[in-house]
Amino acid sequence: MGDRTIRDSAIAELDFEPSIDAAEIAVSVDDGIVTLGGHVANFVQREAAKRATKKVRGVRAVVERIEVRFSRDKPPLDEDLAKRAVQLLDWNVVVPKGAVQVKVQGGCLTLTGTVEWQYQKAEAKAAPNRLPGVVSIVNLIEVTPKVSATDVRGEIEAALKRNAQVEADAIHVDVSGGKVTLKGKVHAWHERGIAERAAWSAPGVRTVEDRIEMT
Repeated sequence: MGDRTIRDSAIAELDFEPSIDAAEIAVSVDDGIVTLGGHVANFVQREAAKRATKKVRGVRAVVERIEVRFSRDKPPLDEDLAKRAVQLLDWNVVVPKGAVQVKVQGGCLTLTGTVEWQYQKAEAKAAPNRLPGVVSIVNLIEVTPKVSATDVRGEIEAALKRNAQVEADAIHVDVSGGKVTLKGKVHAWHERGIAERAAWSAPGVRTVEDRIEMT
């Protein structure tokens, strides 16, 4: 698939996504690598644009350079943003209370702390991402493993076999400590995403290295 076709498909996918105002998003493609530029009104649209682009067939990687520009003249103070982010985390029943700390500088939220599960880390990032004034979120929360590597591998392989959209036998799973390495071959980008989500869903996983190739 040529770069021009990929670019046209990416633009169409951005226009199709109802949560994105794609009018000010620029798209360029070089050898299957898509670069997103321009600006959007909030952090949620920025993340949605990246996810939408990854769905497009032929996309090998996405470089996201979209700027968040607020519609109002004055963005909220960092102190107010930090207070609201902490409140949202405290109200979230998935994230253990007090497990996550928040630092805010120039609208950029940095999350630190320790949780037991990857879904708790993901939920901690999702909780404040719709707050007005958020420019970006850096998630440095650590996941503390409490299971063996054999258990983790078994959980991931079982999850892949349950999913009808991916050929589980074509993907090899290696586990070392809290790191999971995925190898093998798939036919589309979204299949890589399925394998990555399966890996992240296993207990105690800290990092996932995706070496899966697309054929």
